[in-house]
Amino acid sequence: MISYRIDVHNAQAHLFRVTLTIPAPGSTQRLSLPVWIPGSYLVREFARHLSALEARQGSRPVALTQLDKTTWQAECSGRAALVVTYLVYAFDTSVRAAFLDGHRGFFNGTSLCLRVEGRESGPHRIELKSLPRGWQIATSMASRSAAVFEAVDYDDLVDHPFELGTFWRGRFNAHGVPHELVVAGALPDFDGERLLADTKRICEAEIAFWHGEAAKRADIPFGRYVFLLNSVDDGYGGLEHRASTALIAARRDLPRLAAPGASPGAKPEESTDGYVTLLGLISHEYFHTWNVKRLRPCDFAPYDYTRENYTELLWFFEGFTSYYDDLFLRRAGLIDGPRYLKAVGKTIGSVLGMPGRQVQSVAQASFDAWVKYYRGDENTPNATISYYTKGSLVALALDLSLRSTKSRRKATLDDVMRALWVRSAGGPIGEADIVEVLREVAGPARAEALTRQLGEWVHGTSDLPLPELLKRFGVQWQSQPATLAQRLGVRVSESALGGVKVTHVLRGGAAERAGVSAGDEVLALGDWRLRRLDDALRLLMPGKPASLLVSRDQRLLTLTVDVPLSADAVGAVSLGIDARAAHDAIALRTAWILG
Repeated sequence: MISYRIDVHNAQAHLFRVTLTIPAPGSTQRLSLPVWIPGSYLVREFARHLSALEARQGSRPVALTQLDKTTWQAECSGRAALVVTYLVYAFDTSVRAAFLDGHRGFFNGTSLCLRVEGRESGPHRIELKSLPRGWQIATSMASRSAAVFEAVDYDDLVDHPFELGTFWRGRFNAHGVPHELVVAGALPDFDGERLLADTKRICEAEIAFWHGEAAKRADIPFGRYVFLLNSVDDGYGGLEHRASTALIAARRDLPRLAAPGASPGAKPEESTDGYVTLLGLISHEYFHTWNVKRLRPCDFAPYDYTRENYTELLWFFEGFTSYYDDLFLRRAGLIDGPRYLKAVGKTIGSVLGMPGRQVQSVAQASFDAWVKYYRGDENTPNATISYYTKGSLVALALDLSLRSTKSRRKATLDDVMRALWVRSAGGPIGEADIVEVLREVAGPARAEALTRQLGEWVHGTSDLPLPELLKRFGVQWQSQPATLAQRLGVRVSESALGGVKVTHVLRGGAAERAGVSAGDEVLALGDWRLRRLDDALRLLMPGKPASLLVSRDQRLLTLTVDVPLSADAVGAVSLGIDARAAHDAIALRTAWILG
């Protein structure tokens, strides 16, 4: 069995020490570290953090030859075990890599565990040693003892992150399956029981979605699940795994216990926007347990850890998951209808505010994730669209189109997802499978029109017909007055010290026509100094050009800008319940939102 001993070598220097033991190595044994981690589509070059690699067989040193940036080769003699030791620098606070200091440790196998080429399909073991006194271990990997864990193969080994340190831990069962929630870095007033109860409601709703209300433990594709949540001063994100997820969130967004002195029967505080966002993240990553960890692109079967793995289907795996994450908060009773519609309206507004939606399809955005999504710059809004947000709106449009049919054969996106699960036996799928299942679910009368529509939405750049669709469900669409930034076509950062700085100039906007560039500092409008962009609202004269003073590379420039009226610019979108909707529309809306 391939085994890794992982020691906390020097917590203050952020160094893990790894000892890799390979029984019966090949005569020329190659070792390599992944360049990416599944679920995060960027080449991250984890091998740059490795140092001090040494190898031996018994007492005999073995030369290690580096073949490329991530690969080494050992020239072995005989069948004695090859032992390789190395240090790994771990100081990445994200969920994608590894971290170590005097208070906490965290790692993904893709950051620490060299892949033994030719031996990937066999069992692998991790043993944790030299942990500071009092530290705990949390992971979904199968345990053989308190500090020894085993995986069936290398894919399994790198799909179970580890949380190390002192943390809060709670447990619950959902449809008979044990779940753990681990929270590191929380403040003393953290209400763990509330987060535990709310997470349980999400898990039960999503299990029932995939396997039915009467789902049995044997139906569920994992025997145990672990949430690893690291709470920090400022941060947000998650990464899905086959039986766990690693999460990061701002500790101010965690639910809080009642203040000292509160009455015993006091109701819990109303959910803050930050807490709802955290619950949405939990819902999103848990839904991935089925949609991307089991159902996944054919292009990812198997994963190739040495290079980019391209697919045009992230609009489905990330976008459709994004559609369901907030929807399940509503179906689990954690938010009400108006709050859910508010979240949908926010997503619509973010997509409409991206000129790149008219340049790039969500299929192209999926394929380009490796070079665009994780490498945003000042031109990103003009050149690309998010497969998360636009993909979620494709799911919304498809679901509403299916549900609004007047034929006797009623169908929903829920039916499509479950049929895909059955058809693929919870395995790899391609776009052809999605189309074929959609045809079967929709029925012969609507199959042709719906599949053609889906193709246009996924591979085209036209806006989705959401206003008309939502109206059928008794949902009001309202365009809010555009802000000054939206009227100008800019995005800015503002601070007391730095003033107003332009971060993005949107394609086709007034600012672009005036010659404003990303990086410009906006100093004044006419004769008046600006500290905040909205200060200019009191200085603008309707219908008259404005004189804008900016600083660019130490040079002062005066630019003339024609500011559109609020009514002529795209603002935010708000959705609300139409109190005058017909009974049929109300029935459709209820069935859609509540499932």
